[in-house]
Amino acid sequence: MAHFFREPDRRQRFLLPVDMMDWLPEGDIVHVVVDGVGLMDLSDFEATCKVGRAGQPPFAPAMLLALLIYAYSHGVRSSRAVERLCRRNAGYRFIVGDDVPDHSVIAHFRQRHAERMKGVFLQVLELCREAGLIRLGLVALDGTKVKANASLDANRTASPIGEQIDRVLAEAEATDAREDRQFGPDANGPAMPGDLKRRGQRLARLKACQEKLQAQAAAAADRQEKKIAAREAEEKATGRRKRGRKPKGPDPSVDPDTVANTTDPESGILKTRRGWVQGYNAQAVVTTGQTILAADVTTEANDVRQFIGMLDQAQANAEAVLGEEAVLGAAVADAGYWSEANAESQTEECELFIATQKDHKQRAALREAPSPRGRMPKSMTARERMDRKLRTKRGRGLYRQRGASVEPVFGQMKDRQDAGRFSMRGLELCRGEWQLQAAVHNLRKLHRESVRRTENAG
Repeated sequence: MAHFFREPDRRQRFLLPVDMMDWLPEGDIVHVVVDGVGLMDLSDFEATCKVGRAGQPPFAPAMLLALLIYAYSHGVRSSRAVERLCRRNAGYRFIVGDDVPDHSVIAHFRQRHAERMKGVFLQVLELCREAGLIRLGLVALDGTKVKANASLDANRTASPIGEQIDRVLAEAEATDAREDRQFGPDANGPAMPGDLKRRGQRLARLKACQEKLQAQAAAAADRQEKKIAAREAEEKATGRRKRGRKPKGPDPSVDPDTVANTTDPESGILKTRRGWVQGYNAQAVVTTGQTILAADVTTEANDVRQFIGMLDQAQANAEAVLGEEAVLGAAVADAGYWSEANAESQTEECELFIATQKDHKQRAALREAPSPRGRMPKSMTARERMDRKLRTKRGRGLYRQRGASVEPVFGQMKDRQDAGRFSMRGLELCRGEWQLQAAVHNLRKLHRESVRRTENAG
């Protein structure tokens, strides 16, 4: 029986009581998790272990990673809840044995190794390849809005943010003056109390909000400057003044009505079918068998600029696990990804089928419009060419598979893994958590395939 221990050099096996083993049937996903993590190269994780130093010996990274994956596979993300389950649940005890990690250890491990979850995702993808779960030829790309670990009520405009920064700085200055009177200007004083630590964290978030608003204003000014330059260049080339009002000059000052979130400054206000949420735009490329090939997170509300990057990432991952000869074949995406630039990015290795109108309208058009005949006219625009390709028999068949491929993946992740809200804050940490969620989804697919084969063999 595979098992993980506190120190990498301790290999004694922990034997579960017989009655506890009865609670864990052979088909329990914990076996796939433990065996899968046992096959991974976790040298990057292990290099950070505190082996041979003072203090309590570290928990093995393999054990903590398996614990995270198993918890996420059941939709448990609270580190306190995981700690409680480690004391009373057979599946969790199977992983940790008698050494139950504290919730702070679990939370710190997840946050500290967020950037390494891309490597975990790729190693799970390798396990899926060995099981024959990766079939290329057609992939589907889509995005879903995931709530941030922050509320809409925490958004503030530029003026209140500046006032809060001044207030926090004034509080800090008053505290310093009080301590100087109490301990002297050269004394270190007592250890920093918790309220001062929280004040420092709040100040850092407020400054991050201020920097975000300033960056947005600078980007808007740059776009306006380019727009004016393009207009002037066109007028100079044609010798005629363009009709309409001349654009205003660029203004780098912050719009007082723009907002940033003081809890998670990198998150944004996003529109969903159920209203507005504070969150991130999570992306995934999946096969028709619902295996995730690529996963990423962006702060941009629109999908259109994610198209090329996500397909490039999926191609790179496919080559990493299948070999350099692997090709995606074809890709389908809804109208959120439509642009002429995206349509022109088609290659011989990946044919593109991108809807040009909202999904329900696109499906209706494909049902009702006749299939095209004859040669494609050379005068057609990029949109007209894509519409024509989608109406072909092949185009209809491929686009029909889009919804059945990617939409159930998001549903399964949000329903079974509680992936509808991030536990951590900040783009990079949320990206790592989304890649962990994607790895867990693929492991769950691997587990179902293992159970199916066992049942068929029996």
